[in-house]
Order: sequence, then structure tokens, then C-alpha cells
Amino acid sequence: MRTIPYSLVAVAALALPGFAAAQSPLRLADALAEADRRAFANRQASANAASSRAQAALPLKGILPSARVEGGFVRTTDPIGAFGTTLRQRAVTPAAFDPARLNDPAPVNNVTGGLVLEVPVFNADALTGWRAARSAADAGDAMAEWTAVSTRAMVVKAYYGAVLAEEKVAMLTQATRAAQAAVRQVESMVRQGLVTKADQLQASVRAGEVQSQLLGARHDAITARQQLAMLLGRTDTNAVSIPSALPSDSVVRAFARATPAAGGAHLTRDDVRAAQLGAKAAVADRQRATATLLPRVNGFARYDYNSPATLYAGKPNWTVGVMGSWSLFGGASELADVAGASARARNARASEDAAKVNARIEADAAARGVVLALQRLDLATSAATQSTEAHRLVEKRYGGGLATVAELLGAESAATGAALAQAAARYALIDALAQHRRAIGADPGALAQLDATTSPSTNDVRNEDPTL
Repeated sequence: MRTIPYSLVAVAALALPGFAAAQSPLRLADALAEADRRAFANRQASANAASSRAQAALPLKGILPSARVEGGFVRTTDPIGAFGTTLRQRAVTPAAFDPARLNDPAPVNNVTGGLVLEVPVFNADALTGWRAARSAADAGDAMAEWTAVSTRAMVVKAYYGAVLAEEKVAMLTQATRAAQAAVRQVESMVRQGLVTKADQLQASVRAGEVQSQLLGARHDAITARQQLAMLLGRTDTNAVSIPSALPSDSVVRAFARATPAAGGAHLTRDDVRAAQLGAKAAVADRQRATATLLPRVNGFARYDYNSPATLYAGKPNWTVGVMGSWSLFGGASELADVAGASARARNARASEDAAKVNARIEADAAARGVVLALQRLDLATSAATQSTEAHRLVEKRYGGGLATVAELLGAESAATGAALAQAAARYALIDALAQHRRAIGADPGALAQLDATTSPSTNDVRNEDPTL
């Protein structure tokens, strides 16, 4: 028996009537929540932020005390090592001072054990390095949050883009049926001698054009659902079911009227905050590099055991001390570090200024984009109303024998095109609203309020006729 590849089965299943309708439609609110948890970009950004946060703890080694346990074994015939080992084990006798024994000692075993405490007293480079690392970690967290906000805006765009594709399929399905009905009517009129063969051919051509558009729309709808699934972080991209129509014009306009103005909200954007924290981290890193030129002071305490055969046995001894070090010249490496950190600080400041200006420009452009999308929706709505009325009048004239088949087909094509353009303009306004909220630092997920106004089922019209 031949085996059909799984990918072909999946694609074919999506094209089968009723496949999408069998699933519960995904709401935008659920899609946003799923993307927050599973979107690939969000997971990557979260992992990077966690890595930066973990790296921020490394400079604490030069700030906080450290303790460790040591253990080891030594066997030696080195004269100094052998005598010193005997002395550490408190086993020295007068015979140990025999010159022959001192010069040629027998092998001596020593099991060492130690408890060590190290206490940093003054390490300026560690303190400033810790501040730099913390600011860098905070910047990573802010960028992860900005990625999440940007992902939510993309989810809104992809979700309603897929819904628009379904609505386009429904419209073209209806237009295809109307065109096929017109073909059958013209064929009947040809047989009656009321119209010519040319009229029948024109109607057939128009029906073929609409059916071709429908086939392309179905392909685009499948692709849009798969892209949405990938954006949500799904590995199975063939299991997304969505509503069949966008929210109405009045609902989208009402949401647009409630959208906040740009104002100074862009200052709260997470990418701007990340740039500010990055600049703060760069300044602290410059201070760290400068602090490497200062002396370092560290204290330590040891508790050591020495025994011929047993770990942590014998009489212990202790050692306490303070050590200072000052690197006066390290081959100019310290100066190079200071110069590089200063350059990075200047670059971070420039990036912060650029992020602020870019946020302001994006916020202003997004606000204008909402106004433009509203104006285009008004024009598209007016054009759709006029095209529908024009089609009705031409259809009425055609019924009275005052209009040709070509005029009727042209009016029907214009009405379908205007309806598609109106839906596209409505989608463009939704996308503009999402992008505006992102640009001003607000949550694009607020558009989930439109869930209650979206058709609750998938495109049933498309699924009714498997021949289309």
C-alpha cells in the first residue's frame, strides 16, 4: 500500500470542507496569552535575560566573603618538605635533627585538611563591576519585556490578518456563486435568443476570474493560519481555527476613539528603559575599569590539619592575615580597559538618545497612522456603499433589458472589489491601533476587547460547497 506523506495529508485536510469548523475558534485573548508563554521570540528573550541576571552575580566574588574546605595528600623525600611536614604534624623529636636524616630523609606522608575563609576588604573594581552587571541585567529584563510587547502587537496583526483572509474567502465564495448563477442565467437566455453567445462567454470569463481569486484566497488563508500558529510558538502549525469575520466598522471606530494620544507615553517604553539602563551599566563599567588602578585589600583566615594518615586529624593550626596589592603597571592593559570602557559609555549614551528620539518619532507616526487608517476606512466604506447601490441599480436595469451583461458583470466586480477593500481598510485600522499602542508603550493586547464583537465560528460559507 502506498504511503501518503503526512505534510500532504495535513494540507489536504485543511482544504477539506468542515475541517476548520470542527475546531473551537481561537480568541485573540487566548492567542495573546499563548504567545506570552510559548512564542519563540519571547522564550529566547527570557532566556537571554535570565543569563544576564545570572552573570550579574559573578562580581560578588570580590565583595562577599567566601569559605572553602580543602583536603589533600602529600608524600615527599624533599629535605625541607619532609622536615616541615614532620613539624606540622607535631612529631619532631631529637632524632629528627640527625644530619644524616635531615639530608636524606625517609619518605614522609601527610594528609592535609583545611578550612579557609577569605574576606574582601576593599575591591573597588568588584563593587563598581557589580553595579554595572546589575544594570545590564535590568536592561536585559527590560528588553525581554519589550520583546513581549512587540510580540503581542505582531499577534494582533497576524490574528486579524488570518481573520481577514477568512472573510475574503467568504466574500469570494459568495461572488463565485453569484457569477456561476449569472452564467447559468445567460446560458438560458442564449437558448431563448435574448442575448448573444458573446454575453455567455463574458459571464464565463468573469466566473473563472472570481473562482481563480477564490482559490488564491484559500491558499492565503491556510498560510495566514500557519503563520499565526508559528508566531504563537506552536510546532503544529495546522491546528489553528479562527473566526470568520472582522469586527464591524463601528466597533473598530469606537475603539479608535478610545485610544490614548501619543503624549509623553513613549518615555515608558521598555526599549527606551533598556537603553537608559544600558547607558547606566556602561557608565558603571567605566568606573569599574578606572577602579582597577586602585589598590586591593583582602583578608583571610585558615585552619589547617596535618596527619600522617587521617584527614582532619592531629593538632590544628590557624593563620590570619591581610594582604594588599597594587598593580602599578600591567603592560598598559589597565589603560586600554579604561579607554575601551569610556568609548562604550559614550556609545551607550548615544544609543539612549537615539532610542528616545526613535520612540518619539514612532509614537507620532503611529498616531498619524491611526488617523490615516480611519480616513481610508471612511473612503472604503463610502465606496462599498456606492458600489453596492450601483450594482443594485444596474441589476434592476438589466432585469428591464436596459443594461447589458457586461455592465452587470462590471458592476458586480466593482461591488466585490469595494467590499474586499473595505474589509482590508478595517484590518489596516486594527493593525494601526495595535502599532500605536506599542509605539506609546501601551499594551497592544487591549484589542482583545474586540473578541466579543468577532464572529464566533469559522467560515461556514466557504465550507458548504466542496466544488468551489
